Amino acid sequence: MHIAPLIDLMFIWSAVLVATWLARHTRLTPVLWYLFMGAALTNTGLLPAEPLPFIGGLAELGVIFIMFALGFEESTTSFIRSVRRSWGIALFGAIAPFLAAWSLALWFWGDQRMALVCGLAMTATAVSLTMISLRSERLLNTPVARAIMASAVLDDIGTLVLVAVLVPIVIGAEPLSLFGLALTISKVALFFGIVTVASAWLFPHDIRQGWARHVPLLRTYGIHHLIHMEEGMHAILVMLLVALLMGLTGHLLGFHPAVGAYLAGLILREEYFHWPGDSLNARYHKTKQVIDDVAFTLVGPVFFVTLGGRLLFDAGLAASILDKALIMYLVLFVAQVASAGLAARYTGRFDWPESIMIGFGMLGRAELAMVVLGIAYVQNPVITIEVFYALMLTATLLNCTVPIAIRMWRARLTGEGTQ
Repeated sequence: MHIAPLIDLMFIWSAVLVATWLARHTRLTPVLWYLFMGAALTNTGLLPAEPLPFIGGLAELGVIFIMFALGFEESTTSFIRSVRRSWGIALFGAIAPFLAAWSLALWFWGDQRMALVCGLAMTATAVSLTMISLRSERLLNTPVARAIMASAVLDDIGTLVLVAVLVPIVIGAEPLSLFGLALTISKVALFFGIVTVASAWLFPHDIRQGWARHVPLLRTYGIHHLIHMEEGMHAILVMLLVALLMGLTGHLLGFHPAVGAYLAGLILREEYFHWPGDSLNARYHKTKQVIDDVAFTLVGPVFFVTLGGRLLFDAGLAASILDKALIMYLVLFVAQVASAGLAARYTGRFDWPESIMIGFGMLGRAELAMVVLGIAYVQNPVITIEVFYALMLTATLLNCTVPIAIRMWRARLTGEGTQ
């Protein structure tokens, strides 16, 4: 029996408990301590620098469950309304960090291909980190949180298009192709088409309008019946299976699975859990509680601990890239907060406290950044180890800033500090 993964999981879950205790006593969000504990465990040798496959898979599952749980708490109508309001935040909040990272990398290392990689890696927002931080501050069901989530989804779509177009050029595999760009856009449209079909016709039952009312099975059976199969004993399994299926569908079409999982949670409605005689909808609340426990206590924190463990301390290497990473961090901080904040104020019509909070919420870098760095450093030798570590340190500093900034700005947002 291979017990090494179990030992690693023991350390990670112990770190989660310690991080939770520290968060309660320092009044900081647990996410910040998860990242810190991951870095501490890796640099002291208690966890391997490269997570074992079991832990890595658990971490990926964790972020999928986190995003599903967050989507499950959200209203579909509110989210769609936020997308319409957030296009400017996504557009300008992506262009500014891309240009900032690209120009700084070109100045530091003088290589156009490296500069493009840096720009791509620093473009997309790590929304799971932000949403967990907002949740810990009881700000999840607010217009600000919806705007950040909607902007991040649009941001991810734009970044995926850029990755599809620029990565083949960067690694020298092929020239810019209009066919490749059209294919990527088609995949994006197909994915959201699948989500729409699931939301409008596959999940509901008792459909009384539209073409679906003529289809015998679609108009009669839906996700409601699966949830209540065997008197609801398998409701949680059905929910998590839906999250995985939608996540894998998104992955096949070029998205991070977490985006698909979030949308799966978004289109699952409380009414699907209604049952005659269940006036308090106890089944819904019980299912939601278990999903929250899995996402935010058992599996989800594994993702953040392993994410923090990606930053290994090497004194010589750290000294050689520290100044560049700090400059990139400061410039990206200003560029991201200013661009997203101004866009939120003038295109989304948010007030200034909300706009600044949206800017803070767009600071995190994780999933797509790791994908880009994996392509450009692990799979193809486009960037050097110095560039890799500079980007990793920059991303880590940005990630650590998110929960701190949200915590510090919360009083201004809610008006508690003015009373």
